[in-house]
Amino acid sequence: MAEEIKIKKKEFAYRGKTLEELKKLDIREFAQLLKSNEKRTALRQSDEIQKFLIKCNKKIQKNKPIKTHSRYLIIVPKMVGLRIQVHNGKNFVPIEIIGPMLGHRLGEFAVTRTKVKHGAAGVGATRSSASMSVK
Repeated sequence: MAEEIKIKKKEFAYRGKTLEELKKLDIREFAQLLKSNEKRTALRQSDEIQKFLIKCNKKIQKNKPIKTHSRYLIIVPKMVGLRIQVHNGKNFVPIEIIGPMLGHRLGEFAVTRTKVKHGAAGVGATRSSASMSVK
């Protein structure tokens, strides 16, 4: 009894629309599906996002990495599948844009603050080091 077990992979949907339907939408139409703050920002940035997408297409044709300092850009469906390098203040962090990132900003995925790694305690930092000679 070799029964085939089919695992149904859940397809990504955003507000009831598939990724293919979302990619057909204009930026202003997609903005209507976002929450209010992101909607306002996306509507304000629509021209800037268009310019960014044109720049991305040119870079892809030349096989160059897409680097940006624009951490505040809203992620739209036409960006899904791109590998974008976002500046975190020190270097560029590579990010693969996927469906669940829609409506978020690029900067949310390039962390600017890292965990602090302390070294050994210095002279005078603890009680035991107070009795040690400085020489």
